[in-house]
Amino acid sequence: MFKDSVRELRSVQAIAICGVMGALAIVLGYVATIRIGDYIRVGFSFLPNIIIDFLYGPVVGGIFGGAMDIIKYLLNPTGPFFPGFTISAIVGAVIYGVFLYRQKITVLRVLAAQLTVKVVVNLVLNSLWLVMLYGYGLGAILPGRIVSNAVMLPIDTLLTYVILVFIQKNVRHLLGR
Repeated sequence: MFKDSVRELRSVQAIAICGVMGALAIVLGYVATIRIGDYIRVGFSFLPNIIIDFLYGPVVGGIFGGAMDIIKYLLNPTGPFFPGFTISAIVGAVIYGVFLYRQKITVLRVLAAQLTVKVVVNLVLNSLWLVMLYGYGLGAILPGRIVSNAVMLPIDTLLTYVILVFIQKNVRHLLGR
């Protein structure tokens, strides 16, 4: 899986689609994000990232996720830059790539990917980064983060499933897959 994903980096088409999806992620981040407090954001800019993870695998997805985290920060800085969040973006993309790359899309597969990312990245890594960056007590921020991720799990699963099924049925044949 990882070797196949590395081979995707040789494709001009893959690089071009990454550019288009990157632009789409930036636009969605500006126009389709709802901020709830300082640290909770509900948005759709994650969808282009997941599309890249699905189409090109964990290696391309990880590179794309890390690059997009840095680019989005440079275009719209919110707080200090912290490389931990870039690590989170890479880890999340690799997880999605492992679950979704060259796989038949099912609700259970998408739910498993979403749940894994929400636990490993959102609850563990990102909470750790917030504690390190702002000195918050983990016990103070974790309950709210658990609730917000639990609320978003079915929503993100449904959105991801619908988009990826559409791509699997209608777009992948155009990409020669």
